[in-house]
Amino acid sequence: MIDLYFWPTPNGQKIPIMLEECGLEYRVKPVNMLRGEQFKPAFLRVNPNNKIPAIVDHDGPGQEPMALFESGAILQYLAEKTGQFMPRERRARYTVLQWLTFQVANVGPMFGQCGHFLGYAPRKIQYAIDRYRNETLRLYGVMDRRLKAVEYLAGEYSIADMATWPWVRVRWLHRIDLAEFPHVQRWYESIGARPAVQRALGVLADREKIGNPDAKAREALFGRSQLTQKRRPTAAGKRSPGARKTGRRADKTTRRGPR
Repeated sequence: MIDLYFWPTPNGQKIPIMLEECGLEYRVKPVNMLRGEQFKPAFLRVNPNNKIPAIVDHDGPGQEPMALFESGAILQYLAEKTGQFMPRERRARYTVLQWLTFQVANVGPMFGQCGHFLGYAPRKIQYAIDRYRNETLRLYGVMDRRLKAVEYLAGEYSIADMATWPWVRVRWLHRIDLAEFPHVQRWYESIGARPAVQRALGVLADREKIGNPDAKAREALFGRSQLTQKRRPTAAGKRSPGARKTGRRADKTTRRGPR
């Protein structure tokens, strides 16, 4: 069983896509980022960086629980655990890791800043909008040229595609017309039709909210209160954070089983 600490955002949706594609059993632990639940001590024991997604694999290495945060690391871990969606052959493996890193280092940060200044910032700052939207357009061009030559980012469908696809899904926030990038459009529609992807999008779908935050959400996401949260560090020498029961109530906990 894997505990998935999750909220329906582009960054978060990468992990249920992978879990569904692999047929792994998991249960969802909602972390309402809009109401500051990412700062609760129980969650900080799993991810001291107070971001989603994070997981606790109760059947980790050595059959011991293992907590893991950062979406790129989680995707690699699950690929190695299951032997799926990341090849073992060295050249092909690093092609996947190259495009996964492209998402983590470029697509996520740049698309995120573009979305922030277009959909979240209280004032419209034209320089920031132009800066990040131009970079978003550039990255779409990189993907479009790549996908003209290959079916998926690394050639075969992989964790690189799972990491990137949710960010293209919110292209409306970035004012992107996929018709301008026909190869990205073909890739996007192909992945979106996969049953596992459709199941993953259903996880907490009723709570998804992108853009236009209310005052409480804005403070939780961007305000100074996130700098003053009381953090309870994990004591050295104790078991992995996933090995302790957190006492979190199972609010609308979703369960998925092998497919």
